[in-house]
Amino acid sequence: MPNFNGFTSSETFTQVPDSFIRLINEIDDVAELKVTLYAIWRIEHMEGNFRALCETDFEAESLGMGLNEIRIGLRKSIERGTLLKRRPERSSVEGSQHEADVFYFLNSPRGRLVAEAVANGQWRGSAKSMSAQLNKSNVFRLYEENFGALTPLLSDMLREAEKNYPSAWFEEAFEIAVSRNIRNWKYVEAILARWKEKGKDERKDQQDTVKDAKRYTDSDFSEFTNRD
Repeated sequence: MPNFNGFTSSETFTQVPDSFIRLINEIDDVAELKVTLYAIWRIEHMEGNFRALCETDFEAESLGMGLNEIRIGLRKSIERGTLLKRRPERSSVEGSQHEADVFYFLNSPRGRLVAEAVANGQWRGSAKSMSAQLNKSNVFRLYEENFGALTPLLSDMLREAEKNYPSAWFEEAFEIAVSRNIRNWKYVEAILARWKEKGKDERKDQQDTVKDAKRYTDSDFSEFTNRD
């Protein structure tokens, strides 16, 4: 078994309902336990009123399970009542049986309310559009993967940045910094500040992120290129 180095001050923590803790001694299936905890984690970190998952959102690699095991875990979670499964009314009418059209909600007050709206056809949209918001960048993970270990001061700076800039911007800003071999948070923050001031899509060309990195020249950001 690999050693765990411990939790860090930079990561977020997920709230687990007290009633779920009391259910642990009743859950004897590992797949059910993993799927339920994973759903709590993913949904807890979603934004907006519609918080639900599709079957494809349960990542096999992260859970250490195959698709069949995930489906078993989902089925048992639904039978127990920790999760709710709903298919939009339009999918039933159209005869669609594709799992991408099925949503899984936490059986919480918010989850029950939205699940009922979905079942009654009071919500219109696609599973793909809902799942997209789950892919937002984690600025702490991006920093540690690209720049190295975090200090308490840097952690505070990253938390503040999360409040000031859209989460979707971070991954591209880090990619630009890495492509220019400037592994410096101040450089990344300068890019974010520029986007906020002048507009994220001020570029007239449609080049990819790495090629477009040449826009962020040393002359534009010289004060940040040699600082930590």
